[in-house]
Amino acid sequence: MKVFISADIEGVTGVTSWGETRYGGQGYEAACRQMTLEVAAACRAAMKLGYEVVVKDGHEDALNIDMTELPKGVQLIRGWMSSPASMMGGLDESFDAVVYIGYHSPEGTDTSSLAHTGEHEWFNYIKINGELASEFLYNALLATDYKVPSVFLSGDEGMCQLAKKSHPEIITVATKKGIGNASWNIHPEEAIENIEAGVEKALKANVGLRPVEKEYHMVINFKEHQHARRASWYPGAKQTDSNTVEYTAKTIWELTVARMFLSE
Repeated sequence: MKVFISADIEGVTGVTSWGETRYGGQGYEAACRQMTLEVAAACRAAMKLGYEVVVKDGHEDALNIDMTELPKGVQLIRGWMSSPASMMGGLDESFDAVVYIGYHSPEGTDTSSLAHTGEHEWFNYIKINGELASEFLYNALLATDYKVPSVFLSGDEGMCQLAKKSHPEIITVATKKGIGNASWNIHPEEAIENIEAGVEKALKANVGLRPVEKEYHMVINFKEHQHARRASWYPGAKQTDSNTVEYTAKTIWELTVARMFLSE
């Protein structure tokens, strides 16, 4: 039995400003430590139930997690594989479940001071089949393509609510809620305890797969019209106004590849 853990930092309790998410920024080291401890809690829960655990560091240069603080036996993927899978690089059909730690609200929402989808400076919003797209939604779709259920997510309250909307059976733990440029956080130790208990509960539950759609229509609204024009050159993409590009994929993998070139 195998569990894949995809980890980000903006949904970790206490993390509020962009500086805390970037190398050299005020509070970055503390944010990395809490990210590590929340991931470690998820690892302990899975290993307690007999799962092999693989962790993908999915933030910035993917060099944030201190692997010496993870339980012995955990495998950690650092850096990027230069693959459309991005934050899910390493996932395949051999896994039994995916867990998401430290995830955040998407661009186009007001439930996190750090709301974004991919590059914060590029987009006003991204939608897939009319649904506001988060990094979780992209990654959970890819998991579905591999027939691996997404069973647990921790992060800000807004992201937890969106995850429940698209994946009603998923177990979530809200580490904080966003109000303007502020975050209202639970205590770090409480977050760790809740995540460990939540992951154990999720892995014991029979969480199903999201149904596969016949096609995936992606709408990307760029903040700068130049980026929309550039993206419009991707085969099959269509620029529908000064700042918007649309693309329809027949499969999840086709959508994943298109996103790599259209939005990064």
